[in-house]
Amino acid sequence: MKQDIILAGVGGQGILSIAFIIDNAALADGLQFKQAEVHGMAQRGGAVQSHLRLSSERIWSDLIPKGEADMILSVEPLEALRYFDYLKPDGIVVTSSTPYKNIPDYPDLDKVLGAVRKARRSVVVDSEKVAKEAGTSKAQNIVMLGAASPFLALKESSLRALIEALFKPRGPALVEANLKAFELGRAAAGPS
Repeated sequence: MKQDIILAGVGGQGILSIAFIIDNAALADGLQFKQAEVHGMAQRGGAVQSHLRLSSERIWSDLIPKGEADMILSVEPLEALRYFDYLKPDGIVVTSSTPYKNIPDYPDLDKVLGAVRKARRSVVVDSEKVAKEAGTSKAQNIVMLGAASPFLALKESSLRALIEALFKPRGPALVEANLKAFELGRAAAGPS
């Protein structure tokens, strides 16, 4: 088993939290992982991406070659498009439809989402709406992790346990909101 994932978004959207949860869930499931450095954290609103590689065998490189990613998991739709050249022909794009307009000439959102949907397999979720339904608009990253979860080579129970571990120091209300965000994101993705 091997799965290569590109995480994408902008600074401040919780890409590091998604990486932490996936990496540690992989360990809990007995898998190996490598994570390339998360790039772009120098400024809030700047582009952020990371390569995550999961495998039951030894992983030799932490970088995913172009055309080899099984999934692009993005919390921002335009950022998902930035990494399309990494996606396998049968790979899946899981992205939010909620834009983070950090540039003055942000393209027309309908055109961006139309381009995302040109991938052979795509899941587009209104992460802002779903996160608000879960009780906190700050949980958009966890909504997107939930939307990606049916397509990850990880146990749902491991992902839930890591969400709980990550947010437990911040109190039970935040744990509950993030678990609900995960659940609602998973439901929003539809059947796998």
